[in-house]
Amino acid sequence: MSQIDKIVFSHGHFDHTGGLLHVLKMMKDQTEVIAHPDIWAAKYGRRPGEKERYAGVPFPKEAAETLGAFFNLIKEPVWISENIVTSGEIPMITEYETIDPILYVKEDGELKPDPLWDDQALFVKSEKGLIIILGCAHRGAINTIRHAQKLTGIEPVYAVIGGTHLVRASPKRMDLTIAELMSCGVQRLGACHCTGLPACAALAQTFGEAFFFNNAGTRITI
Repeated sequence: MSQIDKIVFSHGHFDHTGGLLHVLKMMKDQTEVIAHPDIWAAKYGRRPGEKERYAGVPFPKEAAETLGAFFNLIKEPVWISENIVTSGEIPMITEYETIDPILYVKEDGELKPDPLWDDQALFVKSEKGLIIILGCAHRGAINTIRHAQKLTGIEPVYAVIGGTHLVRASPKRMDLTIAELMSCGVQRLGACHCTGLPACAALAQTFGEAFFFNNAGTRITI
């Protein structure tokens, strides 16, 4: 970890940011944290019939800066190297991918639906095609893939790895998502986090040996 000088945040929810202070203690004195400005929004979750619960970053920005973090807050893609780029803001262009309705931001004491503009992914150009590393895919896995293709100019998608946020997907959304993944020619599909077991089962049934559970500690050679 001491050799790493950059971190990319997927978005500003506590379960995607909460470990930063621990990680910073193992890294270089100055660590660039690439993220969307909205990671610091007052994010909340509220299920029907339940009270609101804070879901945002669980520490103040100053606490991370004290440990050497330098926040590069930007809405646009960031080219980390010639072949690796952050997504920046991801346009929602499919008709069937929607943002989870239980997620909110609090503005002036009022809860409003969170558009999750801070949802980001990483795109890697390889000889085999695009490698797409999803953070949580709140704005849709297929929207993210299409954005990657447009941003990089590369159509073939070799691998999709990460959280797909299909945990509450309708049967129609699952069918359309699977069809799109197949049309992209995906050869490695590693799902985790917010995918959900039923969605993982459907993906595994379709993609066979190309599918794997991307659990913590999984090593992938591309």
